[in-house]
Parts: sequence; C-alpha cells; structure tokens
Amino acid sequence: MEYLDLYTKDRVRTGNTILRGTKVPEGFYRLVVHVCIFNSKGQMIIQQRQTCKDDWGGMWDLSAGGSAKAGDSSQNAAKREVFEEIGYDIEEDIRPALTINFKNGFNDVYIIKSDLDISSLKLQEEEVKAVKWATLSEIKSMIADGTFIPYHISFIEMLFFLLEKDGVKIKKEK
Repeated sequence: MEYLDLYTKDRVRTGNTILRGTKVPEGFYRLVVHVCIFNSKGQMIIQQRQTCKDDWGGMWDLSAGGSAKAGDSSQNAAKREVFEEIGYDIEEDIRPALTINFKNGFNDVYIIKSDLDISSLKLQEEEVKAVKWATLSEIKSMIADGTFIPYHISFIEMLFFLLEKDGVKIKKEK
C-alpha cells in the first residue's frame, strides 16, 4: 500500500495522508512530478507505458513521472521515479523548472540534460515497455496520431523551450 501526503493550497504538508488511488478530499492537494530528460541534440527521452496500465496503457509519455509518496520531497520523488521507471540515477541537485497547479494538486516538472545511453537503462517491467529519444516535431506528430498522451501542444513546446532558456524572460543586453 502506498500513501500520499496531503497539502494545503499554499503547498504546506498537513500531516494527513491518503491511500494512493483514493480521491483527494475537498480543500486538500497532492504532489505529482514529471521529469523530462534531454540530450545535447535537443531530443527528449520518452517512455512507452505498459499496455496493462489503467491510465494511458500502451501510450508514449514524458521521460518519467508519478505521485510523490508520503514523506517525499518533490526532488526525492523526481529522482525516485526516474530511477524506478528507467533505471537512471540523477546525482545532481535538482529543482523544478516549473510547477503547474491542477484541481487537486501540484505538478512539478523537471528538465534534466544528459547524453545518457538509453540502451543501458533498466526499465521497470511493470510500468515501462520501451524508451526512445524524440524531437519536438516527433512528439507533436505522436500526439496528433494518438500514440502519445494528449498533452497540450503548448505544454510540450514549453518543455523544449525551457531546455535552452534560463527562465522565461529575455535578458536585455547592456
């Protein structure tokens, strides 16, 4: 059994937990993380979910992600999910590139740069069927043809944008 922490709207841990799969009570929130791993060619590792998965089975998704378990910080959850799902150990200190609020929680999105060899990854058999490198245009085509989870195209474009930017403001030259 897996438990998730409940948070206030201000992202303060309440000390209360719920069993994974249980509806988040009104007025409380949960934490989700997504990690996007990019190489120096500007490609993202994407994973194909196992066909037996209840949510989006057989479809392609971002590099890794999932709910933070009770006691997890966002960073620990991100590192754990990547290691569990694709066997890659993120050793550096990380922080989210952005946080997206959704009805019942917070989704921290991490951008990692690494030229790792995907043939050396150890995929979690219960969760991940395959991984591959993909460009922005390939992911957009996969969303259009229904083989990738139907994220908003602007979200996917923002992930690729954030890869090369330090925040979202254009720095004025002096």
